[in-house]
Amino acid sequence: MTDTLELEISKRRDAILAELAAAAAPPPVLIAVSKTQPDAAIEAMLAAGQRVFGENRVQEAAAHWQDRRDAYPDLELHLIGPLQTNKSEDAVRLFDVIQTLDRPKLADTLAAAMAKTGRRPRLFIQVNTGEEPQKAGVTPAGLAALLDHARNKAGLEIDGLMCIPPVGEPAGPHFALLAKLAQAQGLSKLSMGMSGDYVLAARYGATHVRVGTALFGERAMP
Repeated sequence: MTDTLELEISKRRDAILAELAAAAAPPPVLIAVSKTQPDAAIEAMLAAGQRVFGENRVQEAAAHWQDRRDAYPDLELHLIGPLQTNKSEDAVRLFDVIQTLDRPKLADTLAAAMAKTGRRPRLFIQVNTGEEPQKAGVTPAGLAALLDHARNKAGLEIDGLMCIPPVGEPAGPHFALLAKLAQAQGLSKLSMGMSGDYVLAARYGATHVRVGTALFGERAMP
């Protein structure tokens, strides 16, 4: 890890934290999206004081974090990518927060994995606010039924909601919809906002923002 890389990452992190603090009080939790990042960048982010990280895939997350857990006991790992039911136990063992619950079958396998492992990561339901057929997430109309299944049949506690607005559409209406859905269901946590719109998300009530490129910088082409 070079001093230059650590300094650049620390400056970007400080700037983003300042923006979030100016946009909302309290500011949302900054999740550093470490998927596809090299070890040097992850070590620089850890050296800067960052302890909350997001990963898209269970296997890649294990490669990044399995051996770092002992050195950083205050790490908080969020799964922010789609989860296959056959990976539920691996996800429950590794992650502290799973943000992508989106169907009853997944609720059932997560509940079984929690019973087996004794770990109970916090859970968010991913809402497909744009109702895009190619994207994961429950539709807004299907949220209440999924919540009922998760709570009353699978016995899960749900902390909040997560969304990824459609590319090319203004994010604000999607953030507003997610906040409205959460309020209607008595949920207090909102994971929304990425590198291009994290300040806007904070203004709409995000409690967590997921930032990759704006935090780590553009990846150099091989």
